[in-house]
Amino acid sequence: MTTAAEAMVAATARLRAAGVPDPARDARVLLAHAALIEASRVTLIAPEDLSPEIDERYDQLIALRAVRVPVSHLLGERAFYGRRFKVSRDVLDPRPETETLVEAALSRRFDRVLDLGTGSGCLLVTLLAEMPEAEGLGVDISEAACLQASANAVLHRVEARARILLSDWFTHVRGRFDLIVANPPYIALDEMPDLSDEVRNHEPREALTDGGDGLGAYRRIAAEAPRFLATGARLCLEIGPTQAQAVEALLRAAGFDRVALHQDLDGRDRVIVAEIEAMP
Repeated sequence: MTTAAEAMVAATARLRAAGVPDPARDARVLLAHAALIEASRVTLIAPEDLSPEIDERYDQLIALRAVRVPVSHLLGERAFYGRRFKVSRDVLDPRPETETLVEAALSRRFDRVLDLGTGSGCLLVTLLAEMPEAEGLGVDISEAACLQASANAVLHRVEARARILLSDWFTHVRGRFDLIVANPPYIALDEMPDLSDEVRNHEPREALTDGGDGLGAYRRIAAEAPRFLATGARLCLEIGPTQAQAVEALLRAAGFDRVALHQDLDGRDRVIVAEIEAMP
């Protein structure tokens, strides 16, 4: 029999040899998942022998992590803005830097929000959970993503105020909103090889890149968004750290005359908030 502590040591060595970043953390988290306990309790079971069922489950998880399947996919969830969101390879993983967009969006009251490319629904669901009087629409071109967003809306009990719609950006959207948010695909095609194996091989390509210069989605959003914005509304967009100038130029050319830039916790340009003083 193998104790939990021995299994973790062996798993850590295996992940380190595979080039996995922070192998000890992943070994600990995955052991907790295999044993169906909270990660904080792993120390308590360290001296105990693992049952054959847990040992086999743990070995499978470590094998998958060694070939760079993301931990979030193995757990089936990821934390975002204090909540756990169900995720899969069909949607982009929620990331801490995207919380910058949430903070910017929540800086002012809104009643109707549109989330473009909703993916897991982490933006829409978080905004509705934080703004209990608001209602919202999330759209995505992926049917699998729409199903995932719907599940997360139910999980966090905002489904009565959240509508999920299969749509290519604004194609099937109707009405006006006082907040539009989006974290569009902004990785340029020539930047894709620089991404980690976890991201490049296990997250949906269409959520990462437009297959061009990384600005394709911003061109379309900038051109079409004004028709869907109510008076005094805001457009909040996550951007890549080097895209601020290019995206601001697109927005101003489309008639947005108030543009503010927000940095993430690492001091990188991350979110652009744009408004049109005189709505069409």
